[in-house]
Amino acid sequence: MTQFRKLTEERIYDGSLISVGRGTFEGPDGTTFGRDLVHHPGAVSIVPVDDDRTVLMVRQFRAAIDADLLEIPAGKRDVEGEPPEETALRELAEEVGMRARRVEKLAEFYNSPGFSDEYSYVYLGLDLEETPSSAHSPEEAAMSIERVALDEVPMLIRTARIVDAKSIIGLCLAMEALRS
Repeated sequence: MTQFRKLTEERIYDGSLISVGRGTFEGPDGTTFGRDLVHHPGAVSIVPVDDDRTVLMVRQFRAAIDADLLEIPAGKRDVEGEPPEETALRELAEEVGMRARRVEKLAEFYNSPGFSDEYSYVYLGLDLEETPSSAHSPEEAAMSIERVALDEVPMLIRTARIVDAKSIIGLCLAMEALRS
């Protein structure tokens, strides 16, 4: 394996969600090169599946693309020291007003490692029961909850009605985990 080495990083921007830096690296042959780097606290998502094999999804506005997306419940890891599974359960309650009595980790992954260190966890949530919900942003206050039959998911992905990567990963792995 070739060896690369990070030499420096200059912080360019610090925001409420991300920070951006410009890193200088050394390649195996000694040449140096720069890369823009986005730092993110990480995220979690959960695929909440009812007893009738229906997934509770949210349709919410995403400012970066200026459009609504159909997604599984998700959020950033913004509570210091909170385990990812607890963050997923908190987001599920906040966004769709459900609690999962059974939770199974489906995957961990980097979202876009070509420029960002955002690391995500996706869970399967089963044995759902109602709990109070609470919106924490203008987007969450305006989002809607949609029930999607698990059997319809492949068609929704193929027809680009579900285009969110974490949702595609989570839904595909949930379908595999629930095959009987």
